[in-house]
Amino acid sequence: MNTVERWKQEKHPLDVVDDVREYAAEGLTFEEIERRAGDGEWERLKWAGMYAHGRQEGYFMLRTKVPGGRLTPDQAQVIGEVADEFAVAPDEHGGEEQNEIWGDAYLDITTRQDVQMHWIRVEDVPEIWDRYEEVGLTTIQGCGDGARNVLGCPAAGLTDHECFDAQPVVDAVSEYFTGNREYANLPRKFKMTITGCREDCAQSQINDVGLVPARREADGRDVYGFHVRVGGGLSDGPRMASNLDVFVRPEDAVEFCRAVAQTFKELGDRNNRGVCRMRYLVEQMGPEAFEAAVRDRCDADLPSRGTDLTRGYAGDHVGVREQKTDGLHYVGFNVIAGRMGGDEFVAAARAAREYGTDESTVRLATDQNFLVTHVPKENLSDLLNEPFARKYEHDPGPFARGAVGCTGSEFCNYGIIETKNRVYRWAKALDRRIETPADLDVVRMHMSGCSASCAQPQIADIGFRGETVAVDDPEETTNDEGDAVVEGMDVGLGGSLGADNDFLDWVEGAVPARAVIPALEQLFAAFADERDDGERFYEWTRRVDNDRLRTVMRGADANVSGGVAHGD
Repeated sequence: MNTVERWKQEKHPLDVVDDVREYAAEGLTFEEIERRAGDGEWERLKWAGMYAHGRQEGYFMLRTKVPGGRLTPDQAQVIGEVADEFAVAPDEHGGEEQNEIWGDAYLDITTRQDVQMHWIRVEDVPEIWDRYEEVGLTTIQGCGDGARNVLGCPAAGLTDHECFDAQPVVDAVSEYFTGNREYANLPRKFKMTITGCREDCAQSQINDVGLVPARREADGRDVYGFHVRVGGGLSDGPRMASNLDVFVRPEDAVEFCRAVAQTFKELGDRNNRGVCRMRYLVEQMGPEAFEAAVRDRCDADLPSRGTDLTRGYAGDHVGVREQKTDGLHYVGFNVIAGRMGGDEFVAAARAAREYGTDESTVRLATDQNFLVTHVPKENLSDLLNEPFARKYEHDPGPFARGAVGCTGSEFCNYGIIETKNRVYRWAKALDRRIETPADLDVVRMHMSGCSASCAQPQIADIGFRGETVAVDDPEETTNDEGDAVVEGMDVGLGGSLGADNDFLDWVEGAVPARAVIPALEQLFAAFADERDDGERFYEWTRRVDNDRLRTVMRGADANVSGGVAHGD
C-alpha cells in the first residue's frame, strides 16, 4: 500500500469536510493543522476541493465543480464574486502588480469545465461554501481519488448537432457520486464525460468513461442512448479509450457508471500511484474482459451496441452561433489560457440576465472558454459591446482561439515552467506575426508546465511540455554543475481527437522558450508552401517526416539552439 492509500485508510477522505469548518472556526495555521491531523491531511483536503500550494504557503487553490459546464446567471455571479473577494494575493506577493496581464482576484476556467481560484484562506472556505450552497454549487470532490467533474457538451440543448440533450444525465451521474462515501475512495481519480452531441466536444476519447450518442432498435422502434468508451487518458501514459460492446439507455446511465466505478474500486491498483489510473486496468485486462467485469457488477440490462452517432470532434464554440430555437443565439467568448477577473465573470453573469431570456446560462467549455446562451438577435450588438466581451473576443485569431494553458509553476508544485502569461503573450504574438490560410480558423496550441498533461498537449496541433534547458549563456542563472539554465519545453506536433484521432509526436526536446516562436514561424512558412487544399496543420505535420519538421524548426532564423524570440 502506497503512502497516499494509507492516509486514505486512516480516515475517510470526506470526513475532512467537517474538519475544514473546525480549522476555520479555530483559526488554525498550516502548522497547527498538520500537528493535529498529520501530513496526510493535505492529501485528504483535496476531497474538499482544496489544494495546499507549497509555492504559496498558507493558502489554497479551491476548485469548483460545474457539471457539464452549465451555470445559471446566479451561480456564475456567486463564483465571480467569490473570486473578486477572496482570491486576492497578499501584499507580500504583489497583488495586482504581480500580474501585469490579469491583475489580482482572478479565476481560471479549466479543461474539465471547473473553476479554480488561488490565494484562498482556510478561514474563508466555510463562507464560500455557504454562498455556494445557496445557489447549488459545490467544491466537494473537485479533487482527490474519486469521481471528478462530469464533462458535457457546453452547447447541450442548443444545436442541431446533438441527438438529444444529455445534461439531465450529466446532472444525475454527478449528483450520485458527489459526497457518496462508497465511491469517494477509488484507486485514483475517475473522470467521466457524457454527451448527446455528434461532435464529441466533451472528449470521450481521453476520459476514463465516455458515454456518446447512439441509436438502437428495440421493439420495432429506434431508441436513443449511449455507446461506451473506457480507459482513455493522457499524462505520462496516454491512451485512447476503447469501445465496449454496450448500449446504455439514459435511465440506466447512473447504474452503469456505478458499475464501472465498482469494477475500478475492486480491481484497480492501489500500490503504485504511477499506474493507478483506470486506463492501465483496461489495458491490462483488455476491453473485453473489462466489459465482462462491468456487466457482472451492473444491475441494468446492457444490450450490445447499436449505431454510433458520433461523427467527429469539434471542441470549439467560439463565435456568434444560432440556436435551434428561432431568433436565439449563443456567443462563445475566447478566454486565452482560461484566466479572467472575478469582476469580469460577474459582468458575464449580469449580461446573461440583461441580454438573454429567462433560460439564459453561462457555460464553460473544455477549451477554457465560456458561452452566454439564449440571446435574442436584437440584443447581440449590446452584448458584444460589453467591456468583457470586447476583451474576450468572439472572433479571435487562430492562435488565440486555440490557446490552452495549465496552472504552471506560478502555483503548481509540479510545474517546471510558467505557462499562463506565456500562453497569452505567445498567442497574441503569433496572431500578429503569422498569416495563416483563410480557412484555418483555429490552431490548437496547448502548454503544460510538466508531464502531467493538465493542458492536454497530446491532442493539440502544437503541444508544449515544460522542461529546464542548459544553454551557453553566461547571463543566465546557473545550476549546481555551472551550466546556464533557462525555461524550455518539449515541442510536439500533430495531435487531434475525432475520426482521425492520434496523439502528437514529440518532435523536438528541450527547446529554450525564447526560441519557440521563431521555430513556429519557420514551420508555418513551410506549411503555407507545402499545404494541400484544405489540409489542417496537424494533418500536414503527420504527412511530413519528423526529420523534416526538425530541420525546419532548426533553420537559421529559428535558431532553436538559443536564439531570441520576441514575445517571450
